[in-house]
Amino acid sequence: MKHTKVKDLLNSPKTLQEVTAKGWVRTFRNNQFIALNDGSTIHNIQCVVDFENTPEEILKRITTSAAISVTGDLVESQGAGQKYEIQVKKLEILGDSDAEKFPIQLRNRPSLEFLREQAHLRVRTNAFSAIMRVRSVLSFAVHQYFQQKGFVYVNTPIVTGSDAEGAGEMFRVSALPFDGTPRNEDGSVNFKEDFFGKETNLTVSGQLEAETYAMALGQVYTFGPTFRAENSNTSRHLAEFWMIEPEVAFNDLADNMDLAEDFIKYVVKYAVDNCADDLKFLETRLADEEKQKPQAERSEMTLLEKLNFVLENNFKRVSYTEAIDILRDSTPNKKKKFQYLIDEWGADLQSEHERFLVEKHFKCPVILFDYPAKIKAFYMRLNEDGKTVRAMDILFPGIGEIVGGSQREERLDVLIEKMKVLGIDEEELWWYLDTRRFGTAVHSGFGLGFERLVLFVTGMTNIRDVIPFPRTPQNAEF
Repeated sequence: MKHTKVKDLLNSPKTLQEVTAKGWVRTFRNNQFIALNDGSTIHNIQCVVDFENTPEEILKRITTSAAISVTGDLVESQGAGQKYEIQVKKLEILGDSDAEKFPIQLRNRPSLEFLREQAHLRVRTNAFSAIMRVRSVLSFAVHQYFQQKGFVYVNTPIVTGSDAEGAGEMFRVSALPFDGTPRNEDGSVNFKEDFFGKETNLTVSGQLEAETYAMALGQVYTFGPTFRAENSNTSRHLAEFWMIEPEVAFNDLADNMDLAEDFIKYVVKYAVDNCADDLKFLETRLADEEKQKPQAERSEMTLLEKLNFVLENNFKRVSYTEAIDILRDSTPNKKKKFQYLIDEWGADLQSEHERFLVEKHFKCPVILFDYPAKIKAFYMRLNEDGKTVRAMDILFPGIGEIVGGSQREERLDVLIEKMKVLGIDEEELWWYLDTRRFGTAVHSGFGLGFERLVLFVTGMTNIRDVIPFPRTPQNAEF
């Protein structure tokens, strides 16, 4: 039978009509009031059962998370908290749920740690249904932004023979048997016997392949899964996550910073405009969480204030050298409050440094640029000083780095020399070097970890809570 979404029922322009709703029971009170939710909205619709004329065996089956269908009249609600309710005429149990065995007892406010162990069911809670709706809206906004700007969406390979970051922390892809792996004379694995005839891995980035397409299509973007075998068990890292990576021919570093700032503001505003109810709920949730912290650790802004802070402020552009001077002279550094003290130019900035610059010093989003070449990837364009590259990172309150990008090195001779110094095999990246041999041009791009964007917009503090099924060290459940 056709049914109407709860969201549409609650926004209905008229009442006194017969409707059908289907969803999952959140609560059932006094054998009479069902709070029904179908995932279309943070709000439940109240369904009022005529318990005197409903068989006892049916009433007993109306339990938390049971799937039901109700048909009845949509009327103005007599109770507070909702505009409409359904006066139930017909009720059908579509799928039973044993309330004693259902692992998530909503009335007990289960911890986020416990809910991660129930990733297949946690989306039935208010918090996770809100997070996943916001994630979906942000995903749509990403595509809409680039499509409206005339970018071409490119699907780069998930299985690759190249390491875009040069970090080596990659998941190997192989069809070779664990027992009896073919070996070369020197004892190394003979990958010529493998499925692809060479060593292959899950991609850490689609950037290198996207660059080749930008050098023909002008402006492209990727939005897909990436993988890092980094044994980092923190609240900011995942082994599998989604990356947004635009690449634009003829863009220099300044153009790249303009694009990144405009893009971020667009998608954040789209979420603010289209997820009002979910963000209001998540703001209240965050405020309750903040109350548990010591006063000094509490955020000065509510969630929506933080989002509007990004929308209303121009991102401050600061060179790495200037940032190092600020950090070196800062009170936390002088009083040795930083875990990683800043004492010399060339240090790789940590999250604590990035957050200090954003939250304490500049008090607005910050774009750092012109980093030391030694701490950045081989493909970034070398500046005239010979020691810095045209790299840029965007730093956000509460998150730290949310975007990393650069103007790419378009000069063949310089790129080859950098690869030699870093021990990167030219033959492995012959196809990448071809774009510098045939019609090279200035071009730039950046990568934005989608989960970090969702983390910021939802106000969550652990990245494992903004992806449906998190993949982390020692955890590949579900």
